[in-house]
Amino acid sequence: MIPFRDDIPAERTPLVTYALIALNVSVLWAMSQMPDRQLEDFIYRHGFVPARIAQISSGKPLEIQVENEIDDPNLGPRIVVRQLVLQPDPGQILFSLFASMFMHGWLMHLVGNLWFLWLFGDNVEDRLGHFPFLLFYLLGGLAAALCHYLNGPTSQTPVVGASGAIAAVLGAYLVTWPHARIKTLVIFVIITVIDVPAVIFLGGWFILQLFSALRPQELGMEQSIAWWAHIGGFVAGAILMLLMRGPDPRTRRDDFFDMPDDRRRLFEK
Repeated sequence: MIPFRDDIPAERTPLVTYALIALNVSVLWAMSQMPDRQLEDFIYRHGFVPARIAQISSGKPLEIQVENEIDDPNLGPRIVVRQLVLQPDPGQILFSLFASMFMHGWLMHLVGNLWFLWLFGDNVEDRLGHFPFLLFYLLGGLAAALCHYLNGPTSQTPVVGASGAIAAVLGAYLVTWPHARIKTLVIFVIITVIDVPAVIFLGGWFILQLFSALRPQELGMEQSIAWWAHIGGFVAGAILMLLMRGPDPRTRRDDFFDMPDDRRRLFEK
């Protein structure tokens, strides 16, 4: 199921959404120009490594064993283990909480995240305003990182990606426009387009994240994905939106607590 349009028009140009998309694309391009070893060090130093939080109080270096596959002309492909030392730099550690939101591991990781940001971010930015939306986005990303940290505070695996912050956007959209129609391309035996209420599409997305976090093996999901960051970001986004959005200045209202009768009748059909 691939969503590609909703029926909630945005009245303002989503300048912050466009800027976030451009920044994420630029960072991935810059990372793609780095040699493999430099790229790996960059991800460990600027991605979010939960175990580094303890360094702020302990003041001790963190030693991580990093495995690299090399192609030895004499022995063929083999694994080489090297020691990477991360210094207890509080500034770098705190900066990584923000920097990790704009880093991605590969192209499809970037495309999948930015597709959802482009589809849902314009409406949330339109409702909040440009600067409040930027603040909302960063706070949602921080909440996602906190949730991931609480699930594994000693993890030495770096986490990168905008998915936690974008999950906050999805949570905000759900509580504001639950009965919006999401035009969705469905590929299953036949190819068709259907209108899916946002409460079903986004609610189903959240349930999938929850089950993936609790029972990843049963669903065949990747255990390397930061599922709890998605969950934390989504819940934080819903709460932040309820606190920050204020009254809708437009005559058309379509939020969870004040849905017009005509929209309600349409949904009940």
